[in-house]
Amino acid sequence: MKRLLMVAFHFPPLAGSSGIQRTLSFARHLPACGWEPLILSAHPRAYERVSNDLLKEVGPGTVVERTFALDSARHLAILGRYPGFAARPDRWLTWWLGAVPGGLAMIRKYRPDAIWSTYPIATAHAIGHTLHRLSGLPWVADFRDPMAQDGYPEDPRTWKSFERIERRAVHTASACIFVTSGAARMYRERYSGLPGARFTVIENGYEEEIFAPVQDSPAGGPLVPGSVTLLHSGIVYPSERDPTRFFEALARMRENGELKPGELRVRLRAPGNEAFLSRLIARYQVDGVVELAPPIAYREALLEMMRADGLLVLQAANCNDQIPAKVYEYVRSGRPMIALTDPAGDTAGVLRRAGLTDIAPLDAPAAIASALRTFLDRIARGNAALPERAFVEGASRANRTRELAQLLDRLPVQRT
Repeated sequence: MKRLLMVAFHFPPLAGSSGIQRTLSFARHLPACGWEPLILSAHPRAYERVSNDLLKEVGPGTVVERTFALDSARHLAILGRYPGFAARPDRWLTWWLGAVPGGLAMIRKYRPDAIWSTYPIATAHAIGHTLHRLSGLPWVADFRDPMAQDGYPEDPRTWKSFERIERRAVHTASACIFVTSGAARMYRERYSGLPGARFTVIENGYEEEIFAPVQDSPAGGPLVPGSVTLLHSGIVYPSERDPTRFFEALARMRENGELKPGELRVRLRAPGNEAFLSRLIARYQVDGVVELAPPIAYREALLEMMRADGLLVLQAANCNDQIPAKVYEYVRSGRPMIALTDPAGDTAGVLRRAGLTDIAPLDAPAAIASALRTFLDRIARGNAALPERAFVEGASRANRTRELAQLLDRLPVQRT
């Protein structure tokens, strides 16, 4: 069996990032595809939040090395401030100091056939590049999001460090993987002098092995008896998923009678940015409609999705080349979905492929109100669209891992 050294910051026991599931599921399914995973991650001290919830999902016998890493914002700050160079390309640049010698030791001991690293965090690709250069092993760079974008990162020096790491990855990695077709297209255009075949798409997905037992759990009845519960599970970013115009639409609907008292409950589960969201809720006086809910264990979150009357997607137009990983879990949950996103973006595209068409722009209150009223009426009549079965079956993490294994099998042998 071949071996793959996987460089991933987001790995259990880190809590609060859906990005964990991509690496975790690849590692779980790769052995069935002829590849043994070797995980190179960060010491848990570098994580802002930890939980043992997903540790049991790591396959038995899987090699996991957690190397030295600090969070500059917490470990290198004096009176709450830390130097900018300590956070370029990101707050975990010290991980490179531990991961490079740790990774080389793993290469000497386990003799992997290839290296795979996943962004974010940018330091992961810096580690992947260094290990590739020192070992001669073929390297695959996985981009869960685009890196250097217009206006992101905002700090010019940080942007340049992102662009430098990105350029090195694109020019030296044997393959670059993206999770959306829009992101892959953007990189083909940005690096038009390179072969287009170097840029490939392996979408995110859902983990059937986790969903199946959850689905067999007792349903427990409606989340909020007497109301339609619309659930958003996961982080609500102030820019990329700004709910301001959504809250404005809710306020308008309540004022003009389009939304009856008690008809709708919008639950934002583990949204983060609570102060920002609380201010918005107070500004639009939608506290009787919108609730902020604390984090819960991953399996409980999946069960909540399957019990919700509807699922809510928020994605701004500045993320048109990105698809929230949560969307695939939403699709597997089999519930109706409404997406507040640019109809021209990749998020809307994947939902249409799944047979879901309740979509309105995130920044258009009138369109949101119209789409939401139609969505609620369909739920009341029992004819809201559900994800199409063929799409759901094709979006499993097991299928995505087979795509990754096929790519790995085509890599050249470059060990020196």
